[in-house]
Amino acid sequence: MLVLTRKKGERVLIGEDIVITLIDIRGDGVRIGFDAPRGVPIQRAEVLAAVTEANTQAAGTTADAGDRLVGLLAAAARPEGEPRRRAAEQAPEAQQPASSQQPASSQQPPAPRPRGGTPKPTPPKRP
Repeated sequence: MLVLTRKKGERVLIGEDIVITLIDIRGDGVRIGFDAPRGVPIQRAEVLAAVTEANTQAAGTTADAGDRLVGLLAAAARPEGEPRRRAAEQAPEAQQPASSQQPASSQQPPAPRPRGGTPKPTPPKRP
């Protein structure tokens, strides 16, 4: 490890295309600027460690957790007022073999959902 003493505005070169500049000194902290080619990743060690830990935990989830996530996403996509159904209670057309279903070209796309959330209630009219 190379240890240097630098003053505000001074630079350190790594190779021919990476420049590190000491931008500011504030109490016990410093601000450092990195100038490197786009292909060179620059990451904070604590962020990289947190992402690695999150990925490790996500890889250890069970299939049951994935099924629950699919159910939540399906519930979020359901139009308002439509009751929740379990997978075993799906509509009969979803349980029929593929040969008895209509061809994809004759199926109608789902109706568009209204944008902007729920409409505001109108105040009652005064006499």
